[in-house]
Amino acid sequence: MVLAVKLGEGLEYLYLILIKSYAPKMNILQDMIGFMNKEEIRHFKLFANRTNASAGRKDLLLFDYIRQTFPDYDEDKIQKKLYGAGDKNTLYRLKNRLMEDVSKSFALQYFESTDFNLILNHIALARLFQSRNQHEIALHFLTRAEKKAFELEILELLDLIYNELIRLSQETLEINPREYIPKRKANRIKLNRLQEIDDILADVVYNIKTSQNFSGRDYRILEELQKKLDDFTKDKAFKNSTQLRFKVYQSVSRMMLQKQDYLSLEKYLLKTFSEFEKQNLFNRSTHEAKLQMLTYLINSLFKNGKFDLSLEYTDRLEKAMKEYNGMLKEKYLFYYYNSLVINYSQSDLEKAIGILNEAKENAVIKKLPFYIVFIYANLAVLNFDNKDFKQAIRNLVKLCQEPGFKNLDIGLRFKVYVAELIIRYELEDFDFLEHKLEQVKKDFHLLLNKPEYARQQKLIEIIHLMSRNRSDKTNKVLQQTVTRLLNAKHSDVQAQSDLINYNTWLRSKTF
Repeated sequence: MVLAVKLGEGLEYLYLILIKSYAPKMNILQDMIGFMNKEEIRHFKLFANRTNASAGRKDLLLFDYIRQTFPDYDEDKIQKKLYGAGDKNTLYRLKNRLMEDVSKSFALQYFESTDFNLILNHIALARLFQSRNQHEIALHFLTRAEKKAFELEILELLDLIYNELIRLSQETLEINPREYIPKRKANRIKLNRLQEIDDILADVVYNIKTSQNFSGRDYRILEELQKKLDDFTKDKAFKNSTQLRFKVYQSVSRMMLQKQDYLSLEKYLLKTFSEFEKQNLFNRSTHEAKLQMLTYLINSLFKNGKFDLSLEYTDRLEKAMKEYNGMLKEKYLFYYYNSLVINYSQSDLEKAIGILNEAKENAVIKKLPFYIVFIYANLAVLNFDNKDFKQAIRNLVKLCQEPGFKNLDIGLRFKVYVAELIIRYELEDFDFLEHKLEQVKKDFHLLLNKPEYARQQKLIEIIHLMSRNRSDKTNKVLQQTVTRLLNAKHSDVQAQSDLINYNTWLRSKTF
């Protein structure tokens, strides 16, 4: 998910920077269990106890331990509790068995939660009955799968279904392959052409995700994507395709994001969202596209300064998140909170801060260290903008103490510590500031010698001079250093990636 975020002036692209730099260690079993909701936990317990409900089962003890201590996991502690000292091979076998059971529980619970899952289930059942030579039953499930996949234009599954039907025709006279061979050929033409868009679109999305400023430097990719879209929209066979219309939406919106054309993006999304609603294109299968479109729209309206309208669509996002029994509510909860915060940060800082504090305590958000890191960073910046420097430093300290902080890119951690220097200066904590200046220089000396961190190097020098010349801002060396930073090429553009905007802060000091 790409999100254009701006909280105050200093977090313009922090969300994307964090996505790029945050790389937590993967622990598949712990993550699968730790992120389970109450219904999934209840379903697993019923599944696990279906044949053996005896007390003290080690697999359930391990399950409960992982769930209760998530995201932390101490393997030595659970080894000692379950098996005592010694070889861990038995524990590893238990973990493998538990992972298999948790996976089966998920598969059983969600086998028909989406049309895609239901179709896959029909194909799996068809294969099962075909292996038993029960061709009539296999044909029944494949026919049901074909009907649903055709109705929803899930072309990749249709290709698989036609493969199964043609293969099944070799074993029974009940199926005429001549009925399905032309269907498979026609479907593959559509599928191949749509995959051409997917290939280019994947490249565009990757560029957006890995670029901190949505730079659209490689316009050749965008031009190629535009040409493909133009070819498709002229083709009568594709003109009324629902799937194509969603592909076009994804492609156009991401091209506009790449070009930072938020005015055109807003206009396009308002028109497209209204059309899709009127034509009933939003359903259970396209629900995520609806939530994504609302999120893009909220952010483009925000970017264009239409905060009240952005908040109206935030209300619509909240209502949409509850649809279909809230099946995607948890996934989009953070984006909902973010939508509130970015808008209220422009009109009511106290309210924006309150929303972040509420989000910080939300059980869903607390499960994801990345979100907590992001929230503390926002709280620090918003409190700084609100001139509450004591609360700003408290949140920045908490940010640095979060387990996920050490997983951030070293460059981002450097910017966090530079922001701390600014806040310490505002607090007039000069003794600690002097100590912190030396520590930052020592810890990040390698970065200070790199040209891409020249802004940080200059700001550290400025803060050092300011702290030494507190009663004399006319100090010539200080004024010259400030001028060099403010007048540097692309200084205001580079300031967008500062945690706290250095330029705005220095100008407030009336040098």
